[in-house]
Formats: sequence, C-alpha cells, structure tokens
Amino acid sequence: MRWTRHRKSSQALAQRSRIVLECADGGSNTVVADRLGVTRHTVGKWRARFLEHRLDGLADEDRPGRPATVTAGQVEDVVVATLESTPEYATHWSRSKMAEKSGLSASTIGRIWKAFGLKPHLEDGFKLSNDPFFVDKVYDIIGLYLNPPESAVVLSVDEKSQVQALSRSQPAFPMMPGMPEKRTHDYFRHGTTSLFAAMNVADGTVIASTHRRHRATEFRKFLTKIDREVPEDLDVHVVCDNYGTHKHPTVKTWLANHPRFHMHFTPTYSSWINQVERLFAEVTRDLLQRSDHRSVQALEKDLRDWVKAWNENPKPFIWTKTADQILESLGRLLNRINGAGH
Repeated sequence: MRWTRHRKSSQALAQRSRIVLECADGGSNTVVADRLGVTRHTVGKWRARFLEHRLDGLADEDRPGRPATVTAGQVEDVVVATLESTPEYATHWSRSKMAEKSGLSASTIGRIWKAFGLKPHLEDGFKLSNDPFFVDKVYDIIGLYLNPPESAVVLSVDEKSQVQALSRSQPAFPMMPGMPEKRTHDYFRHGTTSLFAAMNVADGTVIASTHRRHRATEFRKFLTKIDREVPEDLDVHVVCDNYGTHKHPTVKTWLANHPRFHMHFTPTYSSWINQVERLFAEVTRDLLQRSDHRSVQALEKDLRDWVKAWNENPKPFIWTKTADQILESLGRLLNRINGAGH
C-alpha cells in the first residue's frame, strides 16, 4: 500500500502493487486486468511472482553482470526526495547535494536521474489563460489559419514595442578560427522605436511600419496603411492580442467606418497563437540580437530593409495543429498538474 501511495515514485512498482492488492480483494485475473487497464498475462505474472517470493517478487529480476551495489530502496529514496523535497537553503537539487544527502556517489545520482527522466537543473515556463472564452477564441483563430474564408486575407498583427537602438561601448572582436565573435556586455542607449507588422498567414508577406510611440493613434495609422495595401475587393481578418490600443474608442470608430475589417482577439496570456510572434523571433535573431545602432533612424532603416528583404522571398509559417489537438494537449497538462494549486 505504501508503494502505491507515492504519486511520483516508480510507476512500474506502483502498478504491480495495485495488481496484488486487487487480487487480494478476490478479483480474477480478467477482472483485475480490465479494472487496471493491463493484460491478463501481466496480472497472472505478478500474482504468481508475489505468491512465490512475496514483496521481493515485485522487484525486477536480477540480470547478468556485476551484482548491483545500490538497492531498490535507495533508488526509491533518491527519486522521492528529488520530486517531493528541496535541499536546505536551495531551490532545487544538484547531484552533489543529493549525493551528500543519500550517501551515494554523484555519478550514481546522475544515472538514477537519467533513468527516471529527472532534470532538477532545468525549468520551463508556462502561463494558463484565464479567459472565459478561451475555447471559442482558439476555435475561431485556428479556423482562420487552417480554413481561411474565401475572398478574404487573414493578417496576424502585433507590435514589437520598445526596440532599442544600442551601441556597444567598445568595437566587437570579429570571429576568427577557434574564437567566436566577442562583444562587450555594456552598451549605450540611443532611443527606442516600435515595429508594427501584419503578416499574411497564407503567403508570409508582411506589411510593416515603424513608429516612435505606441498608442491607439499609431495603431489606427497602421490599419489605414493595411487598408491601402490590401485590394479593395478582399475582406480583412485581423488576428491581434488584447492590448488596450487595439480596443481604444479611436480604433473602434475607424473599424466602424471600414466594415471589411474583422477583428479576432487572442485569448489572454496566449500570444503563442499569434503567428506574427514567430516573425518577431526571426527579426530578433537575424538583426536585433547583435545589432549596433548609433541612432533610432539607423535602427528604423535596418528594420525597413529587413522587412523588404523578407518580402522578396517570404516564408509562411504553416500551422499544423487543429483546435481539438491543442485543447487535448492542454487537457493532458491540466491532468498532470491537478492538485498543484492551479
């Protein structure tokens, strides 16, 4: 019963223990197999092993080679401690800290963690949307990506705000054989600008402009530019986030006077669903990450030139996941973190 209660310990051992407990209640092999979702052969195997060897029979059989020096109990203690506790004065375990706690070597701890897929040194980020219309918005936007309406263009729109014109305090050392390019960590700021971009999700072409400020007035001007460049016989479906400038009365008035524009807002905390974010990742990697600009004007010129070069050979980002697949994936995540305070 103790082996079945550890939520994050060896799942194989926990399943074998559940089989034995179900059999102890009088269930036949077929009934226990159906109840636990395993085969009758599996139930019969572990029932017989338990009857012959008792608790030792639930462990894996010895394999050829040097006898193990680390017991199953020690492995279980390491896994449980890794998952359910933290070291004193630290936020996560290291191999040396766990080795000191368990009395095993650091290399042994590393092998145990590798066997169970545990990586305490890594972390990943997430943010669950609290939008009450999350499901409806996901179906709406993914539907536009996968099945765009006829006689219409679908544009993924957003602003990359506060793009800084930075110049390094010292000239960079160029790359040489055996030595990567070297840059100083400190820099001088020469001002900021914002890149407004509307990416056609069908062909990857981009309508863009730069503005020194990021207000509803600038967004309205950008919509006017989109209106000029998109053929008049096409409806315009705009996918954008919930930033306040996108819902400002000035913008709403403009939209009322341009009925061919249809706004589709992403769920809160769900910028991943807006394809233009992938475009911003490209411009950051290609241009901004190692940029050296002595003025905002020079930065804006490079941004315009980058967009022009992109449009000469546009590369659309192909969306492959359906709304149902995305919601099923989110459901699996919620099931895994159930009871973790979410």
